[in-house]
Amino acid sequence: MTTARAILHADMDAFYASVEQLDNPQHRGLPVIVGGTGNRGVVSAASYEARQFGVHSAQPTAQAKQRCPHGVFLPVRMSRYREVSRQVFDCFYRITDQVQGLSLDEAFLDVTDCRKLHGQAQTIGWRLKGMIKESTGLTASVGVAPNKFLAKLASDLDKPDGLVILTEENKQSILDPLPVSRLWGIGKKSQARLHDYGLETIHHIRRADEGLLKEVFGKQWQHYSNLARGIDQRVVEPRSEDKSISSEDTFDTDIRDFDVLSKKLLHHADTVSRRLRVGGLKAHTVSVKLKQSDFTLLTRRHSFNPASDQTMTLYHEAQGLLKKWLNENPQVKLRLIGLGTANFETAGQADLFTEVGEAKPDELDQVMDSVRKKFGANAMKRGKLI
Repeated sequence: MTTARAILHADMDAFYASVEQLDNPQHRGLPVIVGGTGNRGVVSAASYEARQFGVHSAQPTAQAKQRCPHGVFLPVRMSRYREVSRQVFDCFYRITDQVQGLSLDEAFLDVTDCRKLHGQAQTIGWRLKGMIKESTGLTASVGVAPNKFLAKLASDLDKPDGLVILTEENKQSILDPLPVSRLWGIGKKSQARLHDYGLETIHHIRRADEGLLKEVFGKQWQHYSNLARGIDQRVVEPRSEDKSISSEDTFDTDIRDFDVLSKKLLHHADTVSRRLRVGGLKAHTVSVKLKQSDFTLLTRRHSFNPASDQTMTLYHEAQGLLKKWLNENPQVKLRLIGLGTANFETAGQADLFTEVGEAKPDELDQVMDSVRKKFGANAMKRGKLI
């Protein structure tokens, strides 16, 4: 008997606008519109307060100002959104290594194997929402389903801050009355064309005969027929083409203590190295990201040979950078620390002109990878992190 898959789709709520409201408490509860502020600007994100006035993403800013003249219009701060996004994705990877990021603010997670340790997918979904809220102060909507199509659909059914579960038992009752535009790949033009054929809801597509579907969808007819039945066999695909892989966190209180900061670096090294191994990568460069109590942000990095995907190698490289910086900056406290890796090579690749001196794969890394793959990302921790 095949085990039913458990897929989550996590989608941050009005991400850019929510970050602005988080950073600027005076904007909370107000219609916040983020995007180009010039005459030819375009809205990148709108808070839920702004959406009540008909403002939405991809809308000309001039039109948004007509609909919501009293709105708070702010420029895009992409570096800040990326910073918060990394914190969100850290939460994803604390649940499972099987993460497929779609953008800065959404991802699929395959938690099928995590259920052995963390309980049912619904429980994992609620836990993930709590982790994101605690880590960032922001809310996410989560869809729980046996496949990617249904999970993404579910995450959009009860925004903001929702959690919706679609199962094999209830999926059709929820799918059938929805408009055809809810199917992936059906835009406004396609929707109008489908209406001409009398296909207005997903139920209509599900009940349509094969001949009509072939006439409307051509070679894609079976794909849309399957979606209308809630069938989607695509797997969650962890991506390894990142130019950098990192992990970071912000402290409740500013810290200077070397031992405490080192422990946090070890946690990040563990997270990053696991992602490298999942992606079949090794890094030649390690960086330490530091944010001082006055919000001054700086990065220290070091490159080395041979490349590594081992936790303790990355940790010791980063710890050395941290120690050097602390010695050069007495009395300065930190409010954030992160560990990043870059300059990748594929695992197994070696520099033909460099004598390979990499140690044998870390046995503890191997054991932890095996346990985490079977029981979830939090199934096992290093003793120094407890």
